[in-house]
Amino acid sequence: MTSSQRPWLTQTLSATLLVVVCLLAPVMARAQRPTDPDSSSAVASSAVTKTAAEDDAAKDVASPDGVKTDDPVKNVAPPYRVNAADAQDGTVQAPHPQTPGPNATPTDSSSSPTQANPQPDQEPPGGKRVFGVLPNYRTADASQEGVAISARQKLAIASKDSFDYPLVLLAAALAGISQLGDQNPSFGQGVKGYAHRLVTGYADQAMGNMFTEGLFPVMLHEDPRYFRRGTGSVGSRTGYALTRIFVTKTDSGGSRFNYSEWLGNATGVAISNAYYPDGRDWSDNATKLLEQCATDALSQVLKEFWPDIKRKWFHKDSH
Repeated sequence: MTSSQRPWLTQTLSATLLVVVCLLAPVMARAQRPTDPDSSSAVASSAVTKTAAEDDAAKDVASPDGVKTDDPVKNVAPPYRVNAADAQDGTVQAPHPQTPGPNATPTDSSSSPTQANPQPDQEPPGGKRVFGVLPNYRTADASQEGVAISARQKLAIASKDSFDYPLVLLAAALAGISQLGDQNPSFGQGVKGYAHRLVTGYADQAMGNMFTEGLFPVMLHEDPRYFRRGTGSVGSRTGYALTRIFVTKTDSGGSRFNYSEWLGNATGVAISNAYYPDGRDWSDNATKLLEQCATDALSQVLKEFWPDIKRKWFHKDSH
């Protein structure tokens, strides 16, 4: 896995997370005149006064049973609604306001049945890190297979895997091994050479995660998660975990070749030529690409069995 140390890449990814939250602002610029139940008598009396001034005969309106009445309340136009049964026993139905009044309590949009209820963040099987070091955020339970996630969730998984602090510790260990073997001799030895290897090693890891788990899955509509099987023989589960670098799920629920894994790592390797002057030919790049994908395959084997190891060796429950 590879990573970019350029700040503009992080800013671009963060900007994509700013999506819709401002669409629920109240737009009641043309609110109709509120019909407050407390002002029903005032509405009735004003209506009666206006009617009487125009025509005295307006008071004598036939009721539903054919009997004329001069009760002004029954002759008032909507918002009052008079039923035949109410007209007979002398009662008037309560007003039915068409628009909310100024003191009306706003409806809570979160309770609307048409609004999607976001799923709460679930802890990955075995926890957030394998052996407390390897980020485990892209691992999901098999029950979630087929449930598509949004572009924002894909980028969130990639960000957590890329910028989790144990990744720095892992890069530090790999930098020490690289220095002992004098890999990339142009980096030199000593503190300066070690720091150079540490920074470039971390860049490799983080950039690879962002490409393979975030950017390419968003563009290609692929699911970046590793769906842990959790059942079956050791051999079948191992084979399943290793082959996930070749097979992935799509947002539509189907399966296909894992383009994000290979194109993402290939892009990271190509960019890494800018800071690895010792190996820039095609064979070196091909070797780096295979190493990155093989590392992903082995990490998925660890993620497959980590909950079992954690439960058996550390006596801790893990879902």
